[in-house]
Amino acid sequence: MRLKIISLVIAILSGLSACSTTEKIPKADAKPKSQRTEVVVDTSDAQILYQKAMSKQGADRIQLLYLARDLAIENKSWQVLEEICFALESKASVDHVQNKLYIAFARKERGLSSAALAILNTLEEQLSLPEHQAWHQYLKGDIYAGEGLPSQALTYFFSAADIAAQHDLNVANLNNAIWQALQQLSSYALDRIDTGTSLQQGWVKLAKYQQIYLGSGVQLHQALNNWQRRFANHPASFLLPEEVANSVSLVPYQAQKLAILLPQSGSSERFGSALKNGFLAALDDFDVKEVFFIDEMLSNEEIEQKLMLNQADFVIGPLLKNNIDRLASSQVLASLPTIFLNTPSQENMNPEHYFFALNPEHEVEQALVHFLAKEYQKPMLLAPDNNSGHRLISHFEQQWQKYSEAQPEVGFYTDSKNMATVVADLLEVDKSKQRIKTIKSLFRQDVESETRSRGDIDVVYILGDAIETRLLKPYLDVNVSTFAERIPLYATSRSYSRRIDSTDKGDLEGLYFTEQPWMLPEVVQPKNLRDQYVEMWPEQADIEQRLFAMAYDALRLIPEIKQLARIPGKEFRGLTGQLSIKRDNTLHRKLRWAQYKRSQIQVVNLNETPPTPLFMKQTSSTREQVLN
Repeated sequence: MRLKIISLVIAILSGLSACSTTEKIPKADAKPKSQRTEVVVDTSDAQILYQKAMSKQGADRIQLLYLARDLAIENKSWQVLEEICFALESKASVDHVQNKLYIAFARKERGLSSAALAILNTLEEQLSLPEHQAWHQYLKGDIYAGEGLPSQALTYFFSAADIAAQHDLNVANLNNAIWQALQQLSSYALDRIDTGTSLQQGWVKLAKYQQIYLGSGVQLHQALNNWQRRFANHPASFLLPEEVANSVSLVPYQAQKLAILLPQSGSSERFGSALKNGFLAALDDFDVKEVFFIDEMLSNEEIEQKLMLNQADFVIGPLLKNNIDRLASSQVLASLPTIFLNTPSQENMNPEHYFFALNPEHEVEQALVHFLAKEYQKPMLLAPDNNSGHRLISHFEQQWQKYSEAQPEVGFYTDSKNMATVVADLLEVDKSKQRIKTIKSLFRQDVESETRSRGDIDVVYILGDAIETRLLKPYLDVNVSTFAERIPLYATSRSYSRRIDSTDKGDLEGLYFTEQPWMLPEVVQPKNLRDQYVEMWPEQADIEQRLFAMAYDALRLIPEIKQLARIPGKEFRGLTGQLSIKRDNTLHRKLRWAQYKRSQIQVVNLNETPPTPLFMKQTSSTREQVLN
């Protein structure tokens, strides 16, 4: 869970205090100056100040609690902030709505998003002051933003901005929060929200200009001038984020001497050859003076010598994870922008090192999003009983529990011999057969019967390879009740093989799967590249075809990689999928959906609406019950 610590926290919440007209110490509690005792306390620790306040009475207590509250915010002492706010709740002179907003803020910062959201929902009928309304919407939006839901967050952020503009309020950090959320959106998502008030349109168009013209200094400067003339006095015109100002001078990488590290010896040599073919194909349309290939199996010292001798200014590779890890200590590589063709074992600290891997976890996440969009409640997962199968199942389960209370049914098969048993056990067909046997034993005459499978499984996800998937599909077909609705079947790209599918598609009728655009027959490839590839390498294995596409994309990413890293919502359409960088300079792939239909493979568009976290759905449900 990623919850951002709000910058200028004191300014944010001090804004609440400054706006309040009720949170004042009543004159009746005040003593004449001559009769008051001067309070001398340690103001460096919020907890000490809070404890001191609790030993006082009347106005002294309230005044010290206010001071302790400000100090708790300054020191990010969120637990202490809650305790202070609870102490203030019993005071009649306190603005109780404002105090609740403080508590919600503290809980949000502690990572208790559900608790914070519950408080904010209870306040919706009590927000009589514009100040409260603006901060309420801002805090609610920040919870959604922290949960990785920028579209939902912007709904609340724009609401807060409209209220602030109407009542001349200053909501500290709101402009920055809006900008950060906008940068998470793709150009398509930005187009969908380019409506509403002039204030909203101004923000959205600014984000679109940045995506379109990032790296093109003159064009971006001209676009910003046009924007400022159209949206005079817009909040962003006075507080343009640093990202926009810096992007004027953000020049894309222009590799002139490109070094490519590939496995050119050892057991992975054929993978290196497939990658090399992809790089050479991409070079036809790439402006680079010099390219040299280095065997990544060489020692660090030998690789460094070749990089320095050839004066490389950009590096792609290596492919193997262990070679990436051992080269992490190379000072020569640390000084060069690099696109690694795998992910490292340790955290990356170099802003000019990027990581591009064909991670199956991306497919699992994409399938999960679709399942939730379709409101499937009980998925059944089938995977091989090996390290890869267990890793992907674990990844699915960890992500699924964020959005659903139901536990997926999981089956691991060891080989083709026990697949039928695993499927029958999960669907509880054997129990149905036992019940039929028991009933038949009670009658002398023949009893017509039909086995029943369990009815709560509403989707099946196969994480096996092409051969395993073709063996599993018939077992699933025969074990589902004939009078029940057919359970939709999904699979990863491992289930698809261009070589096998050239002669056999019938066994997989109806199956949906994710795949690289490069591997799908219906997807148009650049300049008839697929035809040329088949002509030159008609018998290459699927893994080599995928690595070819990976290399092709890696080379074309060089002038785009800075922009992708700067704007999480920016995408690059490649042979391996829609590529973007969400975090940690790691490329994320979004694949295409396809389906076996009438002995053909058809590319389809499936619903991938981002899911709402479980705690947010529970909070909304609780609120509806209270209102009803």
